[in-house]
Amino acid sequence: MELRDRTCEILGDLIAFPTLSSDSNQALIAYAAGLLEDCGAKVDLTSSPCGTKANLFATLGPEVDGGILLSGHSDVVPVTDQDWSSDPFVMAERDGRLYGRGACDMKGFIAATLAMAPTYAAQVGARPLHFAFTYDEEIGCFGAQHLAADLQTRGLTPGVAIIGEPTEMRVIEGHKGCYEYSTHFHGLEGHGSAPDLGVNAVEYAVRYVAELLQLKQRLRGMAPAGSRFDPPWTTVNLGALQGGVAHNVIASKAKVDWEMRPVTASDADFVKTALRQLCENELLPEMRRTYPEADITLETIGEVAGLLPMEQNEARRIMAELTGANGADLVAFGTEAGIFQALGMDVVVCGPGSINQAHKADEYLALDQLDQCLTVLQRLKEHL
Repeated sequence: MELRDRTCEILGDLIAFPTLSSDSNQALIAYAAGLLEDCGAKVDLTSSPCGTKANLFATLGPEVDGGILLSGHSDVVPVTDQDWSSDPFVMAERDGRLYGRGACDMKGFIAATLAMAPTYAAQVGARPLHFAFTYDEEIGCFGAQHLAADLQTRGLTPGVAIIGEPTEMRVIEGHKGCYEYSTHFHGLEGHGSAPDLGVNAVEYAVRYVAELLQLKQRLRGMAPAGSRFDPPWTTVNLGALQGGVAHNVIASKAKVDWEMRPVTASDADFVKTALRQLCENELLPEMRRTYPEADITLETIGEVAGLLPMEQNEARRIMAELTGANGADLVAFGTEAGIFQALGMDVVVCGPGSINQAHKADEYLALDQLDQCLTVLQRLKEHL
């Protein structure tokens, strides 16, 4: 069977596993583990804290530092309320495209690496090749953070990591971080005709939002000189403001959902420090004068580090050689790459398909993109 046909067969199998972030990915992980074990790989599966999901980490060759890691996340986003032309969990080929949920984000890359595994097994020498397939990337990169902790415990650090998110096979060396939060306000309910007898959580949430909007503007002037990001500064987005139950009731609860995409870790610290000082020095003292049990709590949904461009980057050098690229780009969307970079690996993001097709109805992977990916992965064997 030709390599492309084998890859498409595996991709069809992967799409058939409905690995929504809300559900288990264990069947897909067991399937991938079987294919890798058939090639002689040493496979380690690690369960998530909830016990319903798992990471896969597999090695061809010696278990030593300095190897090459091929990584992808196994979870996909929901299809609810999306108008698909065919069953999203049955791969369909039409007009040179492979349709299905996760086709480009990012089961196409995973399928390509699994199809190449027998070739790598026959080629691998002193430099090991690793595979990492994670859970819950779409809701906070929790699987990759779990995997990173496992690798630290084992004392194993690959030298190079290639994250196969859909970049149209462009080599990506940087993206911003993604920090998501929910801030909860707890006040005192009462009748709207006597506002001084209650603590209106919505009013304090609005003041918090006003500070966020001021910080958002200040960050525009804090962009690092020569920043290649678009936009070049750290951004803040307000996702939702919820609170209150009726026109004439003092709101006892409110919630602000917000995120920031920091260019630097210092920007994230700047925002969080300013908000903490606002709460501690102004909002909470006012709230507690009327209601001592009033509170403001910050819930961290996820803090995913960005991928920082590096002057020296072996992963960039290798992928530039394999793809023929003259340079590397930056992207706006986030990935797991920064988590691996924080462990000391040289990291790039490069995979088949376009992010413009991800998360949408009729998500697809173009066959010519798959072919480009397979060509690059075939050339990679010379670096083992």
